[in-house]
Amino acid sequence: MSGRLYGVGVGPGDPELVTVKAARLISDAEVIAYHSARHGRSVARSVAAPYLREGQIEEQLVYPVTTEKTAHPGGYEGALEDFYADCAARLAAHLDAGRDVVVLAEGDPFFYGSYMHLHKRLAPRYEAHVVPGVTSVSGASAVLGRPLVERDEVLTVLPGTLPTSELATRLAGPDPAVVMKLGRTFGAVREALSEAGRLDEAWYVERATTSSERVAPLADVDPDSVPYFSMAVLPSRLSPGLSGAAAAPAPAVVSERVGEVVVVGLGPGGRDWQTPEAQAALAAADDLVGYEPYLDRVPANPRQRRHPSDNRVEAERAAFALDLASRGARVAVVSSGDPGVFAMAAAVLEVAEEPRWKHVPVRVVPGITAAQAVASRVGAPLGHDFCILSLSDRLKPWETIAARLDAAAAADFVIAIYNPASKSRRHQIVAAKELLLKHRDGDTPVVIGRDVGGSSESVRVVRLADLEPSEIDMRTLLIVGSSQTRSDGHTVYTSRRYPG
Repeated sequence: MSGRLYGVGVGPGDPELVTVKAARLISDAEVIAYHSARHGRSVARSVAAPYLREGQIEEQLVYPVTTEKTAHPGGYEGALEDFYADCAARLAAHLDAGRDVVVLAEGDPFFYGSYMHLHKRLAPRYEAHVVPGVTSVSGASAVLGRPLVERDEVLTVLPGTLPTSELATRLAGPDPAVVMKLGRTFGAVREALSEAGRLDEAWYVERATTSSERVAPLADVDPDSVPYFSMAVLPSRLSPGLSGAAAAPAPAVVSERVGEVVVVGLGPGGRDWQTPEAQAALAAADDLVGYEPYLDRVPANPRQRRHPSDNRVEAERAAFALDLASRGARVAVVSSGDPGVFAMAAAVLEVAEEPRWKHVPVRVVPGITAAQAVASRVGAPLGHDFCILSLSDRLKPWETIAARLDAAAAADFVIAIYNPASKSRRHQIVAAKELLLKHRDGDTPVVIGRDVGGSSESVRVVRLADLEPSEIDMRTLLIVGSSQTRSDGHTVYTSRRYPG
């Protein structure tokens, strides 16, 4: 079985900018290959050195020429063509023997990298993977402390080996640009920048992210001091005055944003149950408002203010959040599950109808409901028509609850029951079972889900006749099947087809 070929980018120079994947592959590989000039030094190998291990085979690929003339009958291009063919043959011998080969590449393997010449020759014959790396352009932008591109700007990357006139033409526009491969081309690049009228905005960056990096206005650089690993950078014009070399004092941050209230559904459990939209809303908030156990599920951030409250003060909590937002704060009101299902969305919107809050934007970010979470643990009990109701009589009379439950049971809905019981409220679940048995067979499956998504999660399936009200509390959700709900005691589903 043949070995695998990896072209691995090691970034611009700082060993800590090597990706986790690159570090793992470098450490695991049987063969490490890298290019070098005839002096024998390899930038790529020096960057990868912390990740090498004893016993690895090293293949040093020494360029026959760099910039000098050659006696090769094919000239410079011919000499390099033979070189890459020879290197490919050397690496193929390892691959044929079943050894994995990692070829180290400065920056990114496919961004002006030598690895691409080996890839073209070997990838058609062997399993080949390319691991991207931080480019030298990204490194230069970072040490310069200036954005490369913003908004609709277009970044142009040019090799310094282009003719001066062509460089000047391509640099004449207003957009950002980078000119790579300076060294002996520096004089021509400087001339092209001058012709394009952009010399004064050009920065020189040498060996970015290494201990010997140098940053300076390009116009001030001595041409005799310029190595190959350097570039000219014309950063975004939309961020004037910024520079890693000599940063201007930052202006005071003045916020003119309009405050808002975002009611966020946390889902039934931890972060894995939250949508990306919910996570983004929580991250953007200045203030977090909610029932204390729900707030505890949001990781603390010292930038944010937290305002916990009791579970029985929904209206007061909503008014507090609206008041914060009216003064410019971004407020996230958190709810377990989905905020629109027996939760804070309705409370906030109800209070927001008051004239004093009419100017405050309110939006709702949905979450996975407790009913969905419990259903997912056993299969698909909500696979056909279902209804959701709450047994809590705090905000509506028991007579209304009983009438609705009786009607839903008579209509043969699958029923998800929220707030079935509490320490002080026990008779409702007993009465509910009696009502259900008037319309449902005692063998009807009932899913009992408690703290689904939490640390004490428990999910059971019982017969309706065997439902024990004393085992039910406020953290429990019940799903009562219809006449078409099937269960083997573990899996529960309701057929999508209904007889008749």
